[in-house]
Order: sequence, then C-alpha cells, then structure tokens
Amino acid sequence: MATAAPIIVVGHKNPDNDSICAAVGYAYLKNELARRAANGKEPCPRYLPARLGPLPPESAWVLEQNGIPAPEVVSHVHARVSDVMTPDPISIGHDATLLEAGRLLRQHNVRALVVTNDDGTYRGLITTRMIAERYVAATDALEDGGANEMAVAGNLIASLGQKVSDIIETDVLELDKNGLLKEAVEDLMASALREAVVLDEGRFAIGIVTRSDVAVRPRRKVVLVDHNETRQAANGIEEADVVEIVDHHRIADVSTANPILFLNLPVGSTATIVATEFDRHDVDIPPSIAAVLLSAIMTDTVILKSPTATEMDREQVERLAALAGVDATEFGLAVFKCRGGEDSMPVDKLVGADSKEFLLGDATVLIAQHETVDLPAVMKREQEIREHMRRLRDDHNYDFVLLMVTDILAEGSQFLCEGNRRIVNRVFNIDCSGEGGTWMPGVLSRKKQVAAKILGA
Repeated sequence: MATAAPIIVVGHKNPDNDSICAAVGYAYLKNELARRAANGKEPCPRYLPARLGPLPPESAWVLEQNGIPAPEVVSHVHARVSDVMTPDPISIGHDATLLEAGRLLRQHNVRALVVTNDDGTYRGLITTRMIAERYVAATDALEDGGANEMAVAGNLIASLGQKVSDIIETDVLELDKNGLLKEAVEDLMASALREAVVLDEGRFAIGIVTRSDVAVRPRRKVVLVDHNETRQAANGIEEADVVEIVDHHRIADVSTANPILFLNLPVGSTATIVATEFDRHDVDIPPSIAAVLLSAIMTDTVILKSPTATEMDREQVERLAALAGVDATEFGLAVFKCRGGEDSMPVDKLVGADSKEFLLGDATVLIAQHETVDLPAVMKREQEIREHMRRLRDDHNYDFVLLMVTDILAEGSQFLCEGNRRIVNRVFNIDCSGEGGTWMPGVLSRKKQVAAKILGA
C-alpha cells in the first residue's frame, strides 16, 4: 500500500519572509505534537514546510544562518502519482525462473513484480496473470479428441525453469511520481495492463500503480499559513483537503468540507501566532526556530514600526530574541540589509517578489511592496520599474498596479502606480501620476494602510 503523503504546510504565492518562516515554524511545531501524540507506538503524520516560489533573500539568509533547510518548492497541490503508488516494489532479475517469480508473488501477496536488468534498472513487469496464461497455454499439448495429460504435465514442469525474460511484458505504462494523478488515471484506464510502473530519472522502479489504487482519488492534506484566499493559494487548492489555517489577514474565500482549526488574529505577523502556539502546547522553541520566527515578525511589522504591530507582537519579539540570543532591533536591521543589491536586482523580482492580487468589484488589481534601507537606489530605476509595471498590467489585465517602495528608516512609502489611478488617488487624496511617484509618510503596511482602504472604497 502507498505510504501516507506528508501534510503540506505552505504560505501564499510570491512568498514573503513571514510566509516562509511561518511554514517552517508551524511544521516544526506540528511534527513535535505528532510525535508526542504517537509516543513512539505508531507511525505519526509528517508535516512538510513548503513554498510556492523563490526564497526572499532574507529568508535564505536566516535559514542558512540557523542550519535549517529551505522549504520544498511545490508547484501545485493536485493529487500526484506518488500519492497512490505502492513504493519500493518487489523486483526480480530477468534471468530468474518462473518458479522463483511465483514464490515471490505468493510470499509478498502481490500481483506483479518488477523485472530488472543486471544493473538493477527497470526492464519490464511479470504478473500473476502472465504466469497463469503461460500455464493455460500448456493445455495446447492436448490433442483434439485425445487425452495427452503427460504432455501437459511435462510442459508445466518445463515452465518452472523457464526464464522470466521469456514472458516479460515490456509495453507497460511508465509514470513520473510527480505527474498529475488525473492524467495518469486516463492513461492507465486506456492501457492493456492493469499496472503501471513509476520510474526515477535513472530508470529504477520506485513504485507501482494499479487500477485498484486509483479507484478512490486522494486529496492532498494542506495547512495554509499567512493566507486564506484561493487567488493567493497553491494551484489545485480546490481539490485539496485544507486541514488548518493560521493567518493574520482578512477572512477570504477558502472553503472546507469539514470544520477545521482556523487561527486568525489581528496581529502584525503570522509568525507571532505560531510562536504563541508553542506556548499553548507547552513545546520548547529551539534557538534556530526562534530566530526564524523573529525574522518574520520583524520584516512583517517593519521592526515593530508598522501600525499592524500589536502588543502581542512586541511580547513575542522580546521572548524570541532572548531565545535566539540576539538584540531584536539589530537583528531586524540585519535581516532587512540582506535584501540589498537594489541597483542590480532583476526588476521582476524587485516589483513582484512581494506582490498580491486583489479583487476589486469585477476588476483585479496588483499591490506590490518593496521594503528597503536605500530608497534613492530604487528610485534611480523608476523608468525601468514603471515599464515592468505596465507590462504586468497589460499581460494580466490588471485595472492598476501599485508599488509601495517602503523606506524602513524614513518610515514611509513611495507610491508608484500604473493603470487606472483614479481609485488610488481618490482613496488617499493624492495625485499619484507624475514621475517620482508620491511620498506617503507613515505608510508602512500594505495590508492595513493600503489594501484595506482600497478594497473598502
């Protein structure tokens, strides 16, 4: 049988530091709780931190500094071949006998064996059905109207020493473990065989899928962190089983078939909520995880300067800094400085690394944010930035694209807008149209100070 797939803990598309670090921290907590519940007596669920895009530079830095692997990249949460395949299939060499094959099939109570070459690579399949057909063929020794049982018996005895390679099936459907299950099902049902083989890049068999395996379609289990909106979620989220949500944004449109744990608090960072969950369950936070969570709070609250920062955020910052053995403010500035390189950063990354789509009536808008400690370096590239924003507007049919270039030290944001600026101008009572954009003092939070006002207009 297929082993249980891990439960994916994942943030939103275009992941920011909070999205990455909340997934890492929450997956660690859930794995600790699962081990505690199992108490070593039974297999426990495994939670896998994941991401829907490239690592932000600050995330890469803080993970590397603390010896934590980067979350796995997932392109979708559709059911995959690996979710149903039976791993590590029983194999037999091509020069083995049918007698050996029959014994293996019976011993392991399976219907198919992978036949291998001398180097262990995949060669084909042999199944109980093929062996049965070989035995039935022995009856050809019976003469019409006669009874030549000894000839049949002799043929059957001879078959026991026959090589597996003599009746091997090589016209077998070959699958990739990461392939979409719905596509594999169509191919398997159209195949003459009931079985398909799953191969790795070296052509070693790593699994078998049968028609019985795909009779019930699995749903991948997913924990969402730092979002609860389908537009920001992994592709295929509608087919997945969302089992938990941990977020600090508005409640949006992710729906579930059953009641779930939905932690949604008006705080500055999802990592703050994750840190409080360690407390609630009395699980110690290792210094490495404390540093990761601290970095997320400091970036999401702009070193606690954002209006989204709450007393709960401040309490967790103090606690996590002590556990990580760092000065919170110095650590936060170090995290922000990891971004750097604004003069050479690819423009698509500068604009799109932290961007989110929002529905505004019948229109879709894109609101992006780039936080910096060197605003002049960013603004030197204004023309290039605006050209890229216009391409985004045209390619995705956005009503407008708004970029907030947030100066952490000056505590404000430079607004650059391309497209229909009417709503932005009306909501903020500005004229965001000319070169140089519009300086917005005190505006640090996309969620609370910008997106909320625009969506509420």
